[in-house]
Amino acid sequence: MQNLVVRQARTDDVVAIRDVLEPMMVTNLLLRKDLVVLYEAVQEFLVAELDGKIVGCGALHVLWRDLGEVRSIATTPEVRGMGVGHTMLEGLIERAHVLGLSRLFCLTFETKFFGRHGFEAVGEHVVDHDVYKEILHSPDAGTAEFLDLPWVKPNTLGNTRMLLEMAKA
Repeated sequence: MQNLVVRQARTDDVVAIRDVLEPMMVTNLLLRKDLVVLYEAVQEFLVAELDGKIVGCGALHVLWRDLGEVRSIATTPEVRGMGVGHTMLEGLIERAHVLGLSRLFCLTFETKFFGRHGFEAVGEHVVDHDVYKEILHSPDAGTAEFLDLPWVKPNTLGNTRMLLEMAKA
């Protein structure tokens, strides 16, 4: 897409990010996020802008020294299937390299999409026991999903845990 720009999200993009995510949150394809949570996480988001309109978004959340989670990749219906999601994911992978991460995790229904980008299905144990104990201290709901804690089970049912092993930058 010639006029597509992927850039760091700003606070004035948050309502548009919510609008892109809303249809997927309503159908439980994505974890519901209130506006305040999106504002708190705006620095994690990239947005895709086409002719001045936000048509996609995606976030990278650092979980641990070497591990990040790709979150909230979504596009508007009118650009779905046109490569916007791919461009967003490539941007998030590049950010992960810049941050020094070597592994990216996602919890998804979209296994074919992530599989085309090198993600592979994995079991529940992505981190060792000591790291698991440390990550348990996070108040983040998405991190609770990553850990597969009992209180978030309804959010994770049917999702596949996938991991991308990246070469060190």
